[in-house]
Amino acid sequence: MSATLRAGSGRRGQLARRSRWLGEAGAMAFGVLLAIWTLMPLYNMVLVAVQQKEDVFSTNIWPPAPTLESFVAVWHETYWLLANFWRQMGNSAFIGIAVAFLTLAIGTLTKFTISRLRIRQGPLLTNAALLTYVIPMSFLAIPFYGIMRSYGLADNAWSVIAVEVTFATPYAIFIFQQYGASIPYELDEAARIDGASPPQIYFQIYLPLMAPALVAIGTYALLLAWNEYLYAFLLLSSEKTITVPVALGKFLNSDEAPWNYLMAAAIIYALPPLVIYYAFRRHMSSGLTMGGVKG
Repeated sequence: MSATLRAGSGRRGQLARRSRWLGEAGAMAFGVLLAIWTLMPLYNMVLVAVQQKEDVFSTNIWPPAPTLESFVAVWHETYWLLANFWRQMGNSAFIGIAVAFLTLAIGTLTKFTISRLRIRQGPLLTNAALLTYVIPMSFLAIPFYGIMRSYGLADNAWSVIAVEVTFATPYAIFIFQQYGASIPYELDEAARIDGASPPQIYFQIYLPLMAPALVAIGTYALLLAWNEYLYAFLLLSSEKTITVPVALGKFLNSDEAPWNYLMAAAIIYALPPLVIYYAFRRHMSSGLTMGGVKG
């Protein structure tokens, strides 16, 4: 009897181990397929960038004669569609930094005024800001274009900055509302007792404690502006004011499009946000999730 029980338990143990092994193997296989699916477009970008123009449409899985000629051409702006690449890169950086700064300034000041100074109907105003997302950004492109032209901001970087800040700020206010709930009001009251003014509380207490959320929202706003194409295409027109996404889009309208130059420029343009994301990814995770846990 005991031997039979031991044999039965041994078979069940073997079945459990086998099923666990099959589950782990299936999960690993799925992970490998998902990684290949995710990395394949990136590999194709690199593959095209390191090939000669005549080899771009070949079926080679590995470049027969890899070269950095495309990256050199982008770096020295030797191709006519890349003649102002670094100036356009500067335009993208200026717009991204300005959008991040203004989004943080408006978002934190709004949240501080509504919650920490306890203005009536403050939560209603905060939730009303999210109504901005009811209408998709693409639907407002033509109205925004008309508004910016009437204000004399056509072909001006500040027109794109105004648009991006308009759409980034409501989300920033929402995140700051969730994260700010974890900061005790007793700190504000203690500071007031010590004679601190609202600006002192804002700069010396509120902003330092909001640092993870500031990093998260600042990175989000920067990347939002960095990848913007539609409004930059509509509102900017000259070679001196357009951003890199708009300039790269002109490759698609050219009669002779060197795809290796396009991919090399795209890779160079993708490096700054990639570095920023991996530099601040821990702060982004804590800034975006802590408020939801403690709020």
